[in-house]
Amino acid sequence: MIAATAAVFLSAGLVSAVPSGASGTNDDKVNTTKLTKAVQVNGVLQHLRQLQVVANRNDGNRASGLPGYEASSTYVAKTLRQAGYKVRKQTFTFPFFSEDSPTTLTQLSPQERDLETAIFTYSGSGDVSGPVVPTNDLLIPAPEQPASTSGCEAEDFEPAPSEDAIALIQRGSCDFGLKARNAEAAGYEAVIIFNAGTPQNTELSIGTLGEPVDIPVVGLSYEDGVALAEAESPTAQVVTDTTIDLERETHNLIADWPGTTKNDDQAVVVGAHLDSVADGPGVNDNGTGVAGILEVAEEMAETGYTKRLQRPVRFAFWGAEELGLLGAQHYVDTLSDRSRAKIYANLNFDMLGSSNYVRLVYDGDGSEFDLAGPAGSSQIEDVFTGWFDDQDLETDPTAFDGRSDYGPFIEYGIPAGGLFSGADDVKTQRQAEVYGGTAGEMLDPDYHTPQDTIDKIDTTVLGQLTDGAAHAVATLTLSKQGLYGDGARRSDQTKSAQPMKGSKDFQGDLALR
Repeated sequence: MIAATAAVFLSAGLVSAVPSGASGTNDDKVNTTKLTKAVQVNGVLQHLRQLQVVANRNDGNRASGLPGYEASSTYVAKTLRQAGYKVRKQTFTFPFFSEDSPTTLTQLSPQERDLETAIFTYSGSGDVSGPVVPTNDLLIPAPEQPASTSGCEAEDFEPAPSEDAIALIQRGSCDFGLKARNAEAAGYEAVIIFNAGTPQNTELSIGTLGEPVDIPVVGLSYEDGVALAEAESPTAQVVTDTTIDLERETHNLIADWPGTTKNDDQAVVVGAHLDSVADGPGVNDNGTGVAGILEVAEEMAETGYTKRLQRPVRFAFWGAEELGLLGAQHYVDTLSDRSRAKIYANLNFDMLGSSNYVRLVYDGDGSEFDLAGPAGSSQIEDVFTGWFDDQDLETDPTAFDGRSDYGPFIEYGIPAGGLFSGADDVKTQRQAEVYGGTAGEMLDPDYHTPQDTIDKIDTTVLGQLTDGAAHAVATLTLSKQGLYGDGARRSDQTKSAQPMKGSKDFQGDLALR
């Protein structure tokens, strides 16, 4: 009987005694070649075209809480059901935010000029013209340490000199939201937050307030902020136009392969966020992740890999990621301790086709960035890097800092990993020599813009990372021995299902401070 079972696995191309296309322990290699060959860039692009069409028909976006998201979800759910998956919606409410018209910041005196600016997420609306009043504790010039405490205390603000006064605050030490609320409490009608001035923080300051405020809050670069602070009796005009709905409804989409496995208490959750920003179609961010794992899900069913699962596979499409990982956070938070402990691992795929790409693997062991994931994350990193090594494809590590949807999982001690092709980081000269492209430019120059369209996708890296995703999903779900070489769940220290503690500088990909 054992020999017959092994023969079935070998004939199906699912288990192999040779290393090519295989991962696992020495006596438990999972041959993923059949799946990675079945997963095709053309299949991924077919899904991407549909997501582009959805955005085109819905005001150019697929943002949670808007019609484009609903249409995206309908397409994904239909595709998964046709492939044989059991699909359900997990509905939740969230604080919706959108910028309804362009934000402007104009210095009116002592000389008039338009300043480059951007709105903070959850800023209020308004048209405010008045005196600009710098807070106490501005650090000009900015030292590398310590950071400015500007605006962190109520005492940092002089009383607003008029009903239309604008507070000028420097980034640093505490959350943007606290600075804005302190300014509002002091009587200011608008807030300008300029960047800290440290080597990594000179450009336009941008982020999230964490929760809604009533007054306009906009960002400024360090250079422009210093010029405004040092001007004689400056005045300015701030104009913002936003919508905030504290109880907007959206949902996650969860797809399970039906039936039972030998290890039903070891579900592998394969995730990608389904929403775009409100300002663009989000074809790379994150249509590529969605389309990639859709193709993997379809081909796992088509090639028979789902018939040999050792543990459950669950494909998850998260809502409201762009406002702070809200869908993934809701999913993990609302599980019971017992259900949460049954999640074996989370694989995350966010942006797989950046035009100036680098092949990035999350640094699960913390060897590069000193930010290690929970026990098991190192092994997941090895699954990815080992496969790319076998394909003679170089990879770079990327920080495991919780800024995508794996973040809520690792907070609870659940091992995670994934792939990424880059967003707003700048390509180094070394990376340009390895991967091609342009040094000194963003890895995705169209990140979070209306230009994030299907014609900007690099299909070479899209195919490579989708194949890597397919390999990892099959390895984790078909391996008998699992991540730890003995079929066990994960180490006892991560079974408590209690969230990890510590301050957070980001809410998803949005800076909080």
